[in-house]
Amino acid sequence: MGELRKVAAPFVVPSPAGVAVRDRLKGLTAQDEEVLRLVGGHLGSLASRDLKTRCRDGLEHDSDRWAARKQSLTGESSSRWAGSITKATHDQWALARRGQLAHIQSLQAGVDTITRRLSLPVGAKGTKQAPGGYRGEREWHAKSRRLRVLEDRLERVRADLEAGRVRVVRGGKRLLTARHHLDAAETNEDEWRRRWEAARRFLQADGESGKRYGNETIRVSPDGEVSLKLPAPLAHLANAPHGRYVLAAKVSFAHRGETWRDRVTAHRAVAYRIHEDTERDRWYLTAAWTLPPVQAVPLCAARTSGLIGVDMNADHLAAWRLDAHGNPVGAPRRFDYDLSGTADHRDAQVRHALIRLLHWAERHGLAIAIEDLDFTQETTREKHGRRKRFRRLISGMPVARLRARLASMAADLGIPLVAVDPAYTSKWGAQHWQKPLTSKNRKTTRHDAAAVAIGRRALGHPIRRRTTPPRTYQSDGYGHRTVQAGPGTPRREGSRPRVPGPRTRCVPPEHGANAGDQNTHHRSGCSAEHETWQQDSLPLSL
Repeated sequence: MGELRKVAAPFVVPSPAGVAVRDRLKGLTAQDEEVLRLVGGHLGSLASRDLKTRCRDGLEHDSDRWAARKQSLTGESSSRWAGSITKATHDQWALARRGQLAHIQSLQAGVDTITRRLSLPVGAKGTKQAPGGYRGEREWHAKSRRLRVLEDRLERVRADLEAGRVRVVRGGKRLLTARHHLDAAETNEDEWRRRWEAARRFLQADGESGKRYGNETIRVSPDGEVSLKLPAPLAHLANAPHGRYVLAAKVSFAHRGETWRDRVTAHRAVAYRIHEDTERDRWYLTAAWTLPPVQAVPLCAARTSGLIGVDMNADHLAAWRLDAHGNPVGAPRRFDYDLSGTADHRDAQVRHALIRLLHWAERHGLAIAIEDLDFTQETTREKHGRRKRFRRLISGMPVARLRARLASMAADLGIPLVAVDPAYTSKWGAQHWQKPLTSKNRKTTRHDAAAVAIGRRALGHPIRRRTTPPRTYQSDGYGHRTVQAGPGTPRREGSRPRVPGPRTRCVPPEHGANAGDQNTHHRSGCSAEHETWQQDSLPLSL
């Protein structure tokens, strides 16, 4: 049996660093849409040229070349447009570099797995920790050829990483590939061209504190009026002073509208982005700003009243409330969602499930414990082999989106979020908690037991239940040792302290709150036996 990996300590998830809200630009005229397309196309061509220059510089890029790039763009746009373009270029180049590192890790994991399985005899059985040898000589030969392919890819990607080369497509590689497979993409050339041009436009501007309404390039007033600074070659299209163009549409952010209005009124920085949704034939405006850092709640404070352990699955969230000692309280809860259909439908389903979970936690004033999941290394076919159904299952789980949405929504409600290591939570939860929590009136699932394991790990308790003593040792004379206690409680594994006196369930004589006068119970010396009983006379009114 292999060694168990070290379990990381739980931690409180920090609050998000920024927020973004979006609203539709309703009521745009045909001239407004034409101006937006011209400005976005012109700035998009400048962004493509700047990205090409940045990729050519590679690792030799420095601040002087950055200044030269910005100066060359300023004459064809403006200083602020040039700053936004160069910043977006740097972010895109850095994202491509991070993608290279992730690709190298994935290829290296595949090479290591195939190399190990090829070294084993054909038909050798594997273990729960690692797969065994391949089942036949034909599969062994096919995997040996795939090993050479992966090694060649790994060598090329490492060479690109050392040389500082990145491969970036403005507009998206997937959309570019769809141009050669229009039938498979269920579109035509005209529709593809429209989507391609919309994806390559550049209409985004960073905010600047101290300037009017927090942004000089794309300005939105508190009453929702949207205007943008036109580039120098398109200044003749202006319909307002100082080379600005005012759109006929107005925005009113339904979500966080008051927060946004407070920022623009105080002239604090707000970044804006305008984009077109070609499928719906709509235009949208997205506003984003940074949030001040908030001191995270200490872990000990989040554990004070217990918490709610949550196990995330492919179609539901399994949750169970635990007290401060790690004991399950009440019945488990299940929050279902359906991940089939469009991306908007999946997003709405996840959001609705999280809202119900957060309202339950807010009602009881408890923190939420979740697993710190990361499936980037779990979806490779080299690790799971022919288990296509399992690979498809974990690939379809929206781990990153659910984690980001839960952190943002919990921060708004002031609910602490505790992340724990996901190692062995499902296995140990089913082993130690599924059967004890199952009764004839309640069927505890494996996921419910995993939620208990997650909550206990977040509270600092071991997942294993305390060992139940023999039946004779569970009586009052020895004390119940199955009751949970805190890790720092002295002698928590011992028996309960003995209380002097008889250990019976009846009340001793002359004891108890309602004992009263016990004179009549002593028959031998009862004073009532020596008294004269006389009935009072009847009233004359009868």
